[in-house]
Amino acid sequence: LRFLLLSSPLLSGEDFALQDKEVGDVARKLSMIWNMYDFFTMYAEVDNWEFDPSKPFTLNPDDLTNPLDIWVVSRVHQLAKEVNEATDNYDLQSATKPILPFIDDASNWYVRRSRRRFWKSEDDSDKGDAYRTLHYVLLKLSVILAPFTPFLAEELYQKLGGGNESVHLLDWPEN
Repeated sequence: LRFLLLSSPLLSGEDFALQDKEVGDVARKLSMIWNMYDFFTMYAEVDNWEFDPSKPFTLNPDDLTNPLDIWVVSRVHQLAKEVNEATDNYDLQSATKPILPFIDDASNWYVRRSRRRFWKSEDDSDKGDAYRTLHYVLLKLSVILAPFTPFLAEELYQKLGGGNESVHLLDWPEN
């Protein structure tokens, strides 16, 4: 409901009729985040992959070799930039606009196209890059979502290894 209201014309002082269907649609689209999280954790547990909190929370597309990884990391950086610019201009409606399309891209393009990489039986660097990339994207997304969906963002961040720190105490992403 909060995300729907922040993305509605209501913030511009225009008329807005709240409909149950719209609330359900936004909830369904945001639930795709949990689908990505469930996919990630299912395979990470099977392979005993764990996030190393001692490593910095950054991932440069230049450090990656798989085109899908490069694409999704570039997309999450683009999302952070667009949301940052819009919130700097106090335009929350524009800030929320690119979030749902990004979630759709990450879920329906990145995860769906990368499934075989997670299914590999051998432990190779491509599989490790896939885990690291999806973990990074979900962590970055939790930080971007924090002002708009605070409870979802906090739960996602904590489940991904946020530790004792709240997502709401982190610095806002610069890129």
